[in-house]
Amino acid sequence: MKYLDDNIGVMGADSADDSDTATGVLKYRIAELETQIVELPAGHTAGDKAKIQNELARTLLALQRNEEAWDVAREAFDVFVTDEDWESAVLACESMYESDQSESLPALGQGIWLAVTFPIDPELSVAMLQHVVDETPDESDGAALSAAVAHYIADLRSEGKQKEELQFFTGKLLAAVARRHSEVDTQEQFSLWMEKLELNDPDKFLPRLRNVVDVLVQESWWIDRDALWAKLPVN
Repeated sequence: MKYLDDNIGVMGADSADDSDTATGVLKYRIAELETQIVELPAGHTAGDKAKIQNELARTLLALQRNEEAWDVAREAFDVFVTDEDWESAVLACESMYESDQSESLPALGQGIWLAVTFPIDPELSVAMLQHVVDETPDESDGAALSAAVAHYIADLRSEGKQKEELQFFTGKLLAAVARRHSEVDTQEQFSLWMEKLELNDPDKFLPRLRNVVDVLVQESWWIDRDALWAKLPVN
């Protein structure tokens, strides 16, 4: 799974020499991507540049050049929103979140809103929701809501092998959240916990996720949610 098993970076190298080699490769790739941007052909679209910027941001993060990664991803995000390229916009949000800057949590919240609202790659949606689980305290209902939505998306939007893998992953995620939230150890306890928190009914838990997103974003919205929602076939 490409989003849930992201091993980009130099961590985990077997030796100092390996680390130096990996760092050199990443620096070379950054130079390549920056050259691609400079040498974009006449008539290129803003989206063409933004696609390269998304990869550039991820590569900069691998070298812990976080502030640069934020700036690149933030610029690309606005282009993707204009182009209604939602999956790329969510990827830009993840880079901004991973960059650990002052507005990284608002970036996460907006990425989650887009990832749940639009039918992008369900694995990326799950990865964004997992970040909430990692960010919230053990007793927080926000983690439970996010894990439930992740499990729901895995069931609703995936199929075949991807569905099997994603449902296994989100099932484990939901069980882990239940254990840390309420010390749930048995299937009976899990069923009661799901019922108590109303995590079996998407008509109830999906609206509650909006509160989690609002806490993350606060007043730092960069998109017009009402306008986007009004354009959906069913809203």
